[in-house]
Amino acid sequence: MGVKEQRIRVYRTRVGKRPFSLWLEKLRDRRAQQRIDARLARIALGNFGDCKSVGDGVLELRIDYGPGYRFYLGRDGDEVVILLIGGDKQSQTKDISLAKDYWADYKVRKQEETNGANQ
Repeated sequence: MGVKEQRIRVYRTRVGKRPFSLWLEKLRDRRAQQRIDARLARIALGNFGDCKSVGDGVLELRIDYGPGYRFYLGRDGDEVVILLIGGDKQSQTKDISLAKDYWADYKVRKQEETNGANQ
C-alpha cells in the first residue's frame, strides 16, 4: 500500500489569526525556517518522520535543530493536515495546551459548518 499525499492547511482562529504562520514568520533563524519548510514538503508527500501524539488528536513534530523546534498539527481524515502552532522546547507545555485548544475549536467549527450545510 502506498503513502498518501497530504493536503496541508493552516488553522485559523475565529478572529482569523493563524498561530502557526505567525510563529513561522517571527522565527529569525532562517536555517530553521528552511528545515521546517523541508519538513512540511516531506509531510505533503506523506512522510511525517519524527512525530508523536500529545493527546486529544494532536501530533507533535520535532525538528532536530536549534533550541528544540517543534510544531503541532491535527489530521482531518487521512489526507488533510491542519497546522496548529509552533514553538520550541522552552514553550512546549504551553504550546501543547494551545494546540489542543485550537484542535478542539477546529473540530467544533467544522461540525457547525457541516450541520449548517445539512439544514
